[in-house]
Amino acid sequence: MTAEACGVSLACVKRVCAEGKKSSVGENRQDAEPSLFKSPRKSYKRAKPMTNLDDFDKEVVRRTVHSFYDNGQYPTSAKIMSALHEKINYSGSQWSVRHILRSLNFKYKKCNDGRKFLMERNDIVCSLVKFLRKMNEFRRNNDTRPIVYLDETWVNQNHTRGHIWQNSDNTEGLKVPIGKGGRLIVCHAGSPSFGFVKNSKLVFRCKSGSQVDYHSQMNATIFHEWFIDMLGNLEEPCIIVMDNATYHSTLTEDYPKANTRKADVQKWLQNKSVDFSPVETLSELREKVKKSMPKEKKYKLDEIALQMGHEVVRLPPYHCQYNPIELIWAQVKGKVAEKNNTFKMSDVEILVNSALNAVTTEDWTKCGEHCNEIQEDDLIKEGLRDEILELIIITINPDDSSTDEDDDEDD
Repeated sequence: MTAEACGVSLACVKRVCAEGKKSSVGENRQDAEPSLFKSPRKSYKRAKPMTNLDDFDKEVVRRTVHSFYDNGQYPTSAKIMSALHEKINYSGSQWSVRHILRSLNFKYKKCNDGRKFLMERNDIVCSLVKFLRKMNEFRRNNDTRPIVYLDETWVNQNHTRGHIWQNSDNTEGLKVPIGKGGRLIVCHAGSPSFGFVKNSKLVFRCKSGSQVDYHSQMNATIFHEWFIDMLGNLEEPCIIVMDNATYHSTLTEDYPKANTRKADVQKWLQNKSVDFSPVETLSELREKVKKSMPKEKKYKLDEIALQMGHEVVRLPPYHCQYNPIELIWAQVKGKVAEKNNTFKMSDVEILVNSALNAVTTEDWTKCGEHCNEIQEDDLIKEGLRDEILELIIITINPDDSSTDEDDDEDD
């Protein structure tokens, strides 16, 4: 009767009663300790909306920091938080802002007046400038090869609009299920020159238990097969632009990893004709492995594309704003959110395919032109920042970085 009245299973009621009997101690029930019960709610990962920003909001944070550079100001967490509140209505604390900055690989560096200056990691800035300069050369030399951008994204089963007009009692409107539901993974490629690459759309359902990150379902094997098929659908030599996801970046040659056994490291060095002593420790052998590795990484997919007459250009880490397909994804997800009212996976899959098919060449052209403008502007700004930071930063030693700016801001 209790199980039926409470709407739970009989096993749940029996478990609660058993816990109550175990916690009841003493001969007299009045003197017994109060019963303690575990929460029947399933374990879950707490959402962190103040620090887990999407790619677009992260880019706003990055550009906010850079705007302080451009104006010759010191970007502190308090100033950045105030600027984000105006731009994206950010309501997090300074600690949340610092967490976001660290996740974007910004460092807090010493400068020549005793204060500290927020600085982006050097290797990221280097890859950024190389990418911008490379893309600028293509446009300046009037390269006629189409530029093809590719990427992956996901669409949740319960994806819908976040706000609707409704009455004050909130009695009208769609009843959206709790949670995100299942997930569809989407992989595609397109160009501002001709739109999506024909016959290259990949849409499949994410397996249960993998809702945290779609990267766990899109692996190197799946992407490798899709990538080769996509290259086969290109009608002329193209420039392929993609990011540095793990499954995009399989090396042409395997190198010993951090957890590789000592005997395997020795065998690898022997095959490479690298001299070593049997008494050398694993740490010494790893250093010899590092010295034997080429300075520039060579990826399998880049070599395959080159053999088929295409050139691959890698996006700099954490700079998705240079990829117009991100804007295409936003357009597709917006159409799905507008029409998703059944919240059934089969219907969402139909909506996703319909939204992808509705993307036109004109949409791609507009998004491509927008990204080209950002690339050209950032190339100019990087040159100006280089002059500004040269006068301010006196060290790039990682030991000089800090995560605490309270003392500096108080001063």
